[in-house]
Amino acid sequence: MSDPLDEPAPATHPATGLDDVVHQRVRLGILTIAHEARRVEFGFLRTQLELTGGNLSQHLGVLESAGLIEVEKGYAGRRARTWVTLTDAGQAALAEEIARLKQLIVRVETADGR
Repeated sequence: MSDPLDEPAPATHPATGLDDVVHQRVRLGILTIAHEARRVEFGFLRTQLELTGGNLSQHLGVLESAGLIEVEKGYAGRRARTWVTLTDAGQAALAEEIARLKQLIVRVETADGR
């Protein structure tokens, strides 16, 4: 009779590794756009993601609190500007999220090919 403690633990489903902070649609969009650019301006994010300024600010606050982005405020000429950059932790979190999503895609495609 085998001891259940000697058996390997069942593999967890890739969805269990999705990060709720990163996976939310708007925040994933922010991280992806910030990944594509060295520094992205608030207005560009607002336009690209079709958000209100207040809504975007809320999401930026969540990502900044999690240490995934840095927010820099300054001026371009006389106009106040806000720029967003991805931190190293943000790069890693985005890469992990994409890896999990790819695992999910493989599972779906494999199931479809049965």
